Formats: sequence, structure tokens, C-alpha cells
Amino acid sequence: DIMMKMTSIVMYVAPIGVFCLLSRTFANVGFEAFVPMVKYMLGVLLALAVQCLVVYMIMLWLLARVSPIMFLKKFFPVMAFAFSTATSNATIPLNMETLERKMGVDRRISSFTIPLGATINMDGTSIMQGVAVVFTAQLFGVPLGPVEYATVIATATLASIGTAGVPSVGLITLSMVFNSVGLPLEGIALIMGIDRILDMTRTAVNITGDAVCTTVVAKQAGRINMDVYNDPDAGKDVDVPDAA
Repeated sequence: DIMMKMTSIVMYVAPIGVFCLLSRTFANVGFEAFVPMVKYMLGVLLALAVQCLVVYMIMLWLLARVSPIMFLKKFFPVMAFAFSTATSNATIPLNMETLERKMGVDRRISSFTIPLGATINMDGTSIMQGVAVVFTAQLFGVPLGPVEYATVIATATLASIGTAGVPSVGLITLSMVFNSVGLPLEGIALIMGIDRILDMTRTAVNITGDAVCTTVVAKQAGRINMDVYNDPDAGKDVDVPDAA
């Protein structure tokens, strides 16, 4: 409770910090860099949307044979909380409680998969790093071939597995991805000022992936109560912190 209260306090002033980061970035780089950055942001957001709303939902339907629409309705408050905090670790208690009381997932499943996923299942971070490499390569005129793309895929995947579930840590591991294909690290400084909003979005994608995998495992192991999952009123009393 104390940690969640501290997180809520930080989130009250977070929008001011995000505004200052964005203002400083565009004041330094000028208006000519505005269009490429918008394209980068839209590219990342589109890829994250496809991963969250298409890939994950297909996994639920094919592997667990449950309703993706019901999942999204019940899980949206957790996604909103993850978006506001931009940290996977802070969402672990709410994620587990939502899965147990709203989805009917056995606590013995979620207590293992959710903390594990918060550490090594960073799909959103991998997506951002891949798009960032292409954006920076085009910005600095560095050609990328099939070998470089394969290297980026492997390095981004490994970097996301070792990424901690705290805000903006993906930018730190991004330097490793840049070095693997010889891109200048100055590109990270350009991305850094607009990364906060993207960080919030990819965190929501990351924790959604954790919950989807947990639901699939629970369904295949026979550790999910489908009556609870299909009940739209189940778990309505789950307390969501103010930050959401």
C-alpha cells in the first residue's frame, strides 16, 4: 500500500516532467526535426497496437479459446495503470489480483508467471528498439542490410530479456543495440526527449503480454474458472490505485 501511494504521488507530477522533456527536445533540435520524430512515434505506436490488439488477441482465441473482448474489458484498468506509471514492476500486484478475481486464474499460476514476465517479457521494448534503429539509421544515412537487421532482432530480443521493469530503462539497453550495427549513440539523445509517452505505451503492452501468457497457461493447465472469466461483473470491487 505504501509503495502504491508513493507511485500515485509521483504520477501527479509526471505530466509536468513529460511536457518539459518534450519542450526541451523540440527547442534544441528545431522544427525541421519535428516531422521525422512524429513519423518515429507513429511507427512505434502502430507496431505496439498491432502487437497488443492483434497478436495477443489471436493468441487468446487460438491457444486458450477464450473471448479476447472480455479480456480487454476486464484488463483495461491494469493497462491504464501501467500506462500512467510506466513501470511493469509497479503493476504486478494489480495484475495478479485482476487475473485472479476478474479472470478466474489460479493464484499459483499468476504468482509465478507475472513476476517472471515483468522481468523478461518485454515485447514493447523490443518493438521500440527495432523501430529506433531504423529511424536512426535513416537519420544518419547508415545503410542496413539483411545481416544488420538479423543482428538487431537478436540483440533487441536479448536486451529486452535483461531489461528491468522500471521507467525508460529501454533507452539504456538501446545503446547495446546501436553498437551491434554501428549506429551513433547520438541518436539516443534525440529519441530520449520524446520517449516518455512511448515508454508509457509499451509498458501497457508489456504487462498485457504477461497477462495473456498467464491466461493461456492457466487454461491449458485447467487452472482457470471459466464461470468467473465469462462473468462481466466478476471482480468489480478490485481496487485500482489513483494513478490509473
